[in-house]
Amino acid sequence: MALSFPADLRYADSHEYVAPNAAPMRVGISAFAVQQLGDIVFVELPSPGTALEQGKSFGTVESVKAVEEIYAPIAGRVLACNQAVIDQPELLQSDPYGAGWLLELEATDAAQLAALMDADAYGAKVEGSSK
Repeated sequence: MALSFPADLRYADSHEYVAPNAAPMRVGISAFAVQQLGDIVFVELPSPGTALEQGKSFGTVESVKAVEEIYAPIAGRVLACNQAVIDQPELLQSDPYGAGWLLELEATDAAQLAALMDADAYGAKVEGSSK
């Protein structure tokens, strides 16, 4: 899969992204993370109303290779989970930035967005780690 990192997203070191201009904000995992995981078979997400702390685990993604924690790129309250991804985890592989989003989030500290990487910085980070 050709890796892409949409310019309108902000990225965490742990490979999650947030769409800061969406209403509500959407959270997911990057194409790089999906590629590293391989075939995804199960996704576990929190219930709507759950409070997330920046940098703390909020769920898991299980592939045929491993089970990986998913971390909150910013603090917020979960407004919705993507039931389609829970039912069809392969959506993460086919469309991580579109149909494969994980959560809709109401940010509790939007200033935390400033600490996340833009697409160029994230692309440089992961391209350096994949060589």
